Amino acid sequence: MPSLLVVVFVVELVVQLINTIGATTINNLLWRIVQTVPTSLSTEFALQRKRQKDYLDARHALNATSSQDEFAKWAKLRRQHDKLLEELEKKKTSLDASRAKFDRYLTTARLVSTRGLQWFLPFWYNREPMFWLPYGWFPYYVEWFASFPRAPLGSVSIVVWQWACTGILTLVIETVTAIVGLVAASRQKQGVPVAATTMGAGGHDTAAKIKKTS
Repeated sequence: MPSLLVVVFVVELVVQLINTIGATTINNLLWRIVQTVPTSLSTEFALQRKRQKDYLDARHALNATSSQDEFAKWAKLRRQHDKLLEELEKKKTSLDASRAKFDRYLTTARLVSTRGLQWFLPFWYNREPMFWLPYGWFPYYVEWFASFPRAPLGSVSIVVWQWACTGILTLVIETVTAIVGLVAASRQKQGVPVAATTMGAGGHDTAAKIKKTS
């Protein structure tokens, strides 16, 4: 069984990653993965894509057929077009309901496994020391704060450890995000002068050719 110290750190790490990436983005990614896994749901999506293709083909054929010159063929295509459209709308409603159900289950599981643990662990293990501070290294008020609210004096409580993990992870993620943003901005700025230089070089060559011709 993993140490409580590690469990708290992992929970805080997952929460910070979800906050950084975004719950909606994660839901969309997992939904795409579900569509590729061989299940009944992925089969329904494959059938839906086939119906969409058939519907587009029928619509194209209907638009290419004259209702006056080829009425019998046009009427047949019209019935096929309307039937496929109705099936698509029904299936879309069913798949939208499946997506909403998937999002509800995923949101519930995410809240229980992250926010729920964030509240439950400090409540249940509020007397459990995460680790002990070196004896005599810190004054009384530091030891009292480190053991807040109910851990043994001289130890670090789960609440303080949770605060420390949240602060460090927030700082690290913000630093990494800022570095990535600076690198992306730097590359984007470097691309503009290159394009301008290329255009300038082309302009000089064109001017030279015109002058030589004249």
